[in-house]
Amino acid sequence: MGITFKNFLASYLSPRTPDTLESDGLVTVQYPEEKLPQKENFRNFPFLVYDGTVDNIRCVACDICAKECPPKCIYIVREFDKDGKPLKRPAVFDIDFTVCMNCGICEEACPFDAIFMDHEFEIAGPERQQALVRHRDGLLKPDTYFQKIRPTDHAAIEERRRKDAEKKQAAQAAAPPKPPAPPQ
Repeated sequence: MGITFKNFLASYLSPRTPDTLESDGLVTVQYPEEKLPQKENFRNFPFLVYDGTVDNIRCVACDICAKECPPKCIYIVREFDKDGKPLKRPAVFDIDFTVCMNCGICEEACPFDAIFMDHEFEIAGPERQQALVRHRDGLLKPDTYFQKIRPTDHAAIEERRRKDAEKKQAAQAAAPPKPPAPPQ
């Protein structure tokens, strides 16, 4: 009983600081007024990244994430122009959050760094099914948001994308120029 009483008193004498999770004292968080800081690798539901404007979405509708998704909660339809030629962006990109198991396989499978796991976990709303099926526009978040929630991953991805762009430019510069087309 003495140890219990000692720990009870210590919990009031050495309170937890708001910016850390470690403490010798009280550990109760007064949610929603006070929230614990999220770890960088925390994962919840996926979101799509765009660069600059919403028209520069990184997703090219390759469908790899939908094929790799274990519960098959991702639905993608490629966009076509008026001539029927496929464009490199999704017309429809839906994720059913009622089925998603937050595994992160879609993030790992994406070769274009277009889909990542979010830190947002407060997704409850008054309507049940409508809010839990997220469409493309509801999934889009800017690259600056991704940089804010996962700075280490963002830096590594940007470095890899920069190196790939440099290799592509070097390959184009080294390629022989195309001969001019004969006049018709």
